[in-house]
Amino acid sequence: MLSARILTAIVGIPLIFACVYCSGISFYIMMFIVSFLCVQECLTISKKYNPHTFVSLLMAAVFFLFLYFFKDFPLDKTAFSAIAMMLVLFGIEIFNKNPYMCVERIATSFLMSFFIPLSLMHMVYIRSLNGGMKLVFFLFIVVWVLDTAAYAFGSILGKHKLAQNVSPNKTIGGAAAGVIFGIFAAIACRHIFMKDILTSSQAFVLGLVIAVTGQLSDLAQSLIKRDGSVKDSGKIVPGHGGVFDRFDSYIFAAPAVYYVLQISR
Repeated sequence: MLSARILTAIVGIPLIFACVYCSGISFYIMMFIVSFLCVQECLTISKKYNPHTFVSLLMAAVFFLFLYFFKDFPLDKTAFSAIAMMLVLFGIEIFNKNPYMCVERIATSFLMSFFIPLSLMHMVYIRSLNGGMKLVFFLFIVVWVLDTAAYAFGSILGKHKLAQNVSPNKTIGGAAAGVIFGIFAAIACRHIFMKDILTSSQAFVLGLVIAVTGQLSDLAQSLIKRDGSVKDSGKIVPGHGGVFDRFDSYIFAAPAVYYVLQISR
């Protein structure tokens, strides 16, 4: 298992960095694939609610394409997409022979096909900003550092559980360590390669925001897995579980970082 994790990291990390470095479109393609696989895994986890899997995957893919390529669309693309998705899902249920538990099917299908692509699309939005390549590297590095610190210190300072019913292994001590090391990592990144993009105060705020929202994202994913009674979101990443297991921290962190940057610039 350990060798599989190491091999996956050796192959996966340079591939991710290459997609970020090469161009905005290469990173978009990577995030499109990531988003699609995350939606697929979440729909599988939530199969007890009988979501409309094929329709949800199709809507998620179209939504991700729509958000990126139709930049001059005259209406609010997010609101328009949400209403269109609900129209499709309610239309399916209206003509379905069995309306029993239709709300669960609609809610699950909509949650996965709308929320996940919208959240992960903010990674692409960050890449498109001035200095976006560095900002994406910054986000990845801070998340990896805080996750590692939270795991390491969580096992040492494991007396007080953070959310025992959702993720029994996470502790308050580990979460606090994640916040501290996340802020340090953000400030270090700023001084090493981001002096032309961020001030020290901006780096501090972003480090804090990423540390808090990243851990909340991780807990949100654990909540979904707990409801589906699964340990990993999938098996596609050898030694690491599913794609959603690797990108769960960005579900809330990416939008939070993007909007903080929009406000502070």
